Amino acid sequence: MKLSLIPPSLRSIAGKIENNERITTQDALQLYRSHDLNALGIMASAVRERKNGNVATYILNRYINYSNLCVLSCQFCAFAAKKRDPHAFESSIDEIVALVQEALTTGITEVHMVGGLHPTLGPQWYLELLSRLHALDPKLQLKAFTAIEVRHLARRIFKTSIAGTLAQLRDAGLSSLTGGGAEIFDPAVRDQLCRGKESAAEWLEVHRIWHAMGGHSTCTMLYGHIETMEQRVDHLRQLRDLQDETHGFTGFIPFAFEPQTTILAHIKSATAFDQLRNLAVSRIFLDNIDHLTAYWVSMGLPLAQISLSYGVDDLHGTIMEEKIFHMAGASTPQAQTVESLRRVIREAGREPMQRDSYYNRLAPVQSAAAHAGPRAEGELVCA
Repeated sequence: MKLSLIPPSLRSIAGKIENNERITTQDALQLYRSHDLNALGIMASAVRERKNGNVATYILNRYINYSNLCVLSCQFCAFAAKKRDPHAFESSIDEIVALVQEALTTGITEVHMVGGLHPTLGPQWYLELLSRLHALDPKLQLKAFTAIEVRHLARRIFKTSIAGTLAQLRDAGLSSLTGGGAEIFDPAVRDQLCRGKESAAEWLEVHRIWHAMGGHSTCTMLYGHIETMEQRVDHLRQLRDLQDETHGFTGFIPFAFEPQTTILAHIKSATAFDQLRNLAVSRIFLDNIDHLTAYWVSMGLPLAQISLSYGVDDLHGTIMEEKIFHMAGASTPQAQTVESLRRVIREAGREPMQRDSYYNRLAPVQSAAAHAGPRAEGELVCA
């Protein structure tokens, strides 16, 4: 890293990065307040290069939103529904198994599955779903459920402890937890954004318990709404503190708030500048989390490609069908092909490589579907 390219006001932080020293919350706040995006990219790229070299990864995965029926009514959410709402939906186990069975022919290695806090599905429904998906291919990684889903399952469905619930889900086939539901940890923000949802301490507790059981998960941040820069930094600090304690987070995935069809539609969408700055600061601050993912569903593939120069080492995956952000108004494609992901990584001067749910690098998939001719961007790999 050439310190001459860093403005004098940021050189002390750049020096810490060069010496592989941890930056402080005040340092992070100073970075958030900086408008020198090139300098932030240089510093974040230095961290990324040290951790991951020139490789940028992607995963072959299939998203499943099994139902949007939910007992909560979070202000920011356009996904959740009550039973009589016109946009309510609920998939059967047979329907989900059929979707995954078809997706397996394309070479997927992961099913990513979340839903609302369903009021009536029983414990056997969840256990049968996991066990039947696991039976399709024991190597298939089932990444499922947010922390608030786990708490809901423990309290209202399984009626046992969080650890007991997680143990039953794991025994049925659960591989890892998703990082969703973190939003912004500050209690004042949560009170306005998702009143009634779990607190930050409760979100962190679920992941702490899962990590203590030997499990892994990702972590997230929903930003670009009513939060301040100080609240973003505090959110990152709490993630870093838990990672110091458990070492269970495999990657960090920030999402920009999608306001179009929610009651917070008056809020302006996060700018490209803010999204790149947020990724860069996150990469520099979260020194104990090895991977940073650009969620192309939220930011679009062109900006995700640019983010590879701002600390990002992963472009997420093929996804195939995403409902949460698209029901909120996202206009990005529903899916990406392997060819699209590999192309944008190469164009950015990076080496594309497939990964699994834990960010372990894999040999390129050899299925016929993976080597088929290029498809138009956004065309579904799997219906």
